[in-house]
This record gives sequence, C-alpha cells and structure tokens, in this order.
Amino acid sequence: MKHDPKSVRFARFRGIRFTVGLAFIAFAIGIVIVLGLLQFIFIKPYYRNSQINNVANVANAISSYLTDQPYVSKANLQRALEVTVNSNSCAVIYNPNGMMVYSADGIGSSCIFNNVITINGVAMRPSTIEGGLTMVDLLRNSEGTLSVVLSNEDTKQETILYGTTIKALFSNYYIFVNSPVEPTDALMSFYSSSFVVYTASVIVISIFVALILSKRLSAPFVSMTKSALTLAKGHYDVDFQGGYFNESRELAETLNDATEKLGKVDELRRDLIANVSHDIKTPLTMITAYAEMIRDISGDNPTKRNEHLEVILKESDFLNRLVTDMSELSKMQSGNYILTLSDFDMVETVEDMVDLCGMLLEKSDIHVHIDAPRSCMVNADEIKIGQVVYNFLTNAIKHSDEHSCIDITIIDSKDHEHVRVEVKDHGEGIDAKDIDHVWDRYYKIDKKFSRTSLQSTGLGLAIVKAILDCHHAQYGVTSEKGDGATFWFELPRIQYYGLSDQ
Repeated sequence: MKHDPKSVRFARFRGIRFTVGLAFIAFAIGIVIVLGLLQFIFIKPYYRNSQINNVANVANAISSYLTDQPYVSKANLQRALEVTVNSNSCAVIYNPNGMMVYSADGIGSSCIFNNVITINGVAMRPSTIEGGLTMVDLLRNSEGTLSVVLSNEDTKQETILYGTTIKALFSNYYIFVNSPVEPTDALMSFYSSSFVVYTASVIVISIFVALILSKRLSAPFVSMTKSALTLAKGHYDVDFQGGYFNESRELAETLNDATEKLGKVDELRRDLIANVSHDIKTPLTMITAYAEMIRDISGDNPTKRNEHLEVILKESDFLNRLVTDMSELSKMQSGNYILTLSDFDMVETVEDMVDLCGMLLEKSDIHVHIDAPRSCMVNADEIKIGQVVYNFLTNAIKHSDEHSCIDITIIDSKDHEHVRVEVKDHGEGIDAKDIDHVWDRYYKIDKKFSRTSLQSTGLGLAIVKAILDCHHAQYGVTSEKGDGATFWFELPRIQYYGLSDQ
C-alpha cells in the first residue's frame, strides 16, 4: 500500500510525541502569560495598599515615641526620626491650633509638606499655621483618620498622605505621614524587563522537558507499532515492549498474550488444514483408485467388483462422517445450538454406549468394567450425552492395548447434587504439556495425524467439549505418562423425593 507523502507528514503532526510536546509548551507559555497579566494588573494596587499600611505603621510608631510617653526625651526624638528616615517617609505633627510641633524628613524635596498641595480642591502649604489648621480640619472631618493618594506637582509622581489623631495626656495631636509611591514605577520597569527574560527561559525549559516527556511517552507505542507490523507479516515470535508507563506495559502484556494465542491458533490452523486435507485426500484417492479398478479390471468379476465397491462405500461413509462432524461442531460452537433436555438414567445410557462399542471391544479383546449405582437420574440432552460417553469410550479403546481393561465409574455425590462419569484407560497416558490441548480439534500428541482402524475423524474430543460447554457442565482429564488417562464430566442430578435410586 502506497502512502501519500503529504498525508504521512500530516499524520506526524497528530502523533503522541508532537501533540504532547505542543500541549506541554502551550500550557507552560499560558501559565507564564497568566502570571504576567496578573502581575501587571495587581502589582500597582497591591503595592499602593502595602504602602498605605506601611505609612500607617510609621505614624503609629512615631506617636508611640513622642506622645505616649510622660515626657519627650532626646532619645525618643532620635528613634522617631530614624523610623521616618528608614521608611522613606516624612512626617509632621500639629497641635489643635494648627502649629507644627514636630517634623521629620527622610525624602527631601519629594516631601509634600515642603510644597503647596491640593486636597479636595483646597490648596494649602502645610508648613504654615493656616495650612496646618486646614489639614487638622480635614482630619477631623474624616472621623480621625485620613488616607489619600496625591500627585506631586513637582516630581509628577504619586504620593501617599496618611493622617491620624493622637490622644495625648492633656490634648489631642494630629500626625501626618507622607511617602511617595515611586518604587512602583521602578518595579513595573523591572518586571517588564525581567518578564521577557523568564518567559524565554520558561519556553526553552518547557521545550526541553516536552521533548523528553513526549519521546518517553511515545517510544513504547512506536516500538509496539513496529512489532505489530512484524506480527502482521506472520512472525509470531515478536515481543512487545511496554516501556516505563503502567498503561503501555499492560498493553504490551496484552499484545504479547494475544500474539502467543495467535501463534497457537495459527499452528492449529495449519494442523487443521493438513489433517483435513489428508483425511479428504486419502478416501478420495481410494475412491478414485477403486473406481478405476472396477472400470478396468473387476467390472466383469462380481466378487472383485463387490470388494472394490465395499471399499468405495467405506471411504464415502468416512467422508460423510467427517463432513457431519465438522458441521455439528461448527453449529455447537456458534452458540445457536438448541439442546433437547429430558430426564434419563445415566447408568442406562452408559451401558447402552458400551453395548454399541461391543464389536470394537471384542475385536481388540478389551474388557470394560462398570462401577455404578443402580440408577442415577439426570436432566440433559440424552442423545448428546450418549455421544460424549461414546467418544470417551472409543478414545479409550484407541489408546488401550489389546487384552487390557477400561474402567467406567459413575459417582453419585454425597449431597446427591451431581453425577460424575469417569472413563479410564490403561494406555500410554498424556504428557502434562499436552493435557490442555486434548480438546482442540485435530490436536495430536505426536503431531502425526493418521486414521486408525476406528475410522476416527479426529474431532471426537472437540465435539465432546462443545457438547459439555452447551450443558455448562464441568469436565476434564487427568493423566500421568505411562499410567493411562481418565476423562470425566459432571451433570446435575435429579432427586425424586420419596423414591430411592440405590
């Protein structure tokens, strides 16, 4: 089959390796973009709120050093100044008359208290008494706390003004702290430049990781695809490797198990073709040969002609039985076979089958010993169960030596729930490796199929299996090499209350 190069190239873009790699890279880039957007959207309000809280803390710290003490010492003034400078702020404290009683500056010209400011449309200079009174009034009208963001007219940067009322021992004081928000611009500039760097780094790393991950993920499937192509060519010794992941290993184990079974099926298929071909070819050859003999030699000799016709009839009968057995087996294995169930005595059925094999037993001088109760009633298809017993018995005759014995045992379970029928021969036995295959059609232990004096079609045990499967019955075989084999099956027993079978 020829493949279009374009379709092959397009198929590669739908492979696991490409799809997983692309998805991983897209996911990494998406995460970086989302983080970047969140960063640029929320960094400014977050930093502003952080600065407001910081300015409030500065105000509280200054007030603790200057107003919460019985007197203001030089050391406390120094500490308040250090707090202001270290926090990149400036601060003033007014008395109720608007007079500035304390000031500390850690930012120089950026401090709004040194300039004219406008709050709520009111322009003022905080360093004057008029400006101080205005700021005190603003604070009083704000219920004791003031927090606004202003724009420094000189530096064109945002700045934070925070004010609060301090309740001292003898009077209230009003403290204002100012801190610029200019670090936000620096941070935004830093994040803007660094965002490009770590975005590129993340993309490179994600590509590297995606290549490794996608290759490791797709490798077992690529390997199994190659093995499957080898299997498609009929090489059943191929081995599927699952790689690292549990799912791929389980798939490989399943494919290995399926490959092993396919190999066995293929072997049985070849045996089936060879055996059926042999079974059909042999009688056809005989029929052709004897028909030619009648035509050329024995046509005018009644005795010879009858002998030759008998052979033709015999071989035709074998062909008919072969076709019948194959048809019956296929019908039962299709699952559409309908059983004719009835109550019957298993002991009588076994005895009837022994009588039916009387000529074969007499010819081989084989004795059958039956160990059974007087009666055992079961519900099943009497004709098909009789066929099971007959096939077990003919199989035992085929594998028994002359002048030997076959034991048939009918066991009534202790709870009278099941009846077990066992047919044991004293022949060569079956190897352990072959026991599981005795039910396969045409399976031969010595791999050399040939017709015997019993005119076996080679399907007897396969038909037995199909019949017992239709009955949902338990069955099996036990054997040791050199000690014969015991074939058995079990059927549900019918108990007639008030009557005894014994």
